Amino acid sequence: MRAAVDHDRQQAAIDDATAQLAALAGTQPRVIHEPGGAIRIETDVTEELRSRWEQLLAVLDEGTAFGLTDTDTGQIAWLTFDSGETFRS
Repeated sequence: MRAAVDHDRQQAAIDDATAQLAALAGTQPRVIHEPGGAIRIETDVTEELRSRWEQLLAVLDEGTAFGLTDTDTGQIAWLTFDSGETFRS
């Protein structure tokens, strides 16, 4: 029973982070199911998102890991929720 509750809490945290990133960035984030059960949420760093940097960091900190990746076209902010790991609520 505890595993189901933990999964539900984790799914709620993933849904919440995805919704918050969509509102902050003005675009729908990408949700990627990684091997091993981790969930990665990515969003492009837009000018609108840069102006809300502190709010972005608060959302990223909800995951088990987060960071920025430089690409040829800009930056991507991402966070992950690892399967079976503790996470911030």
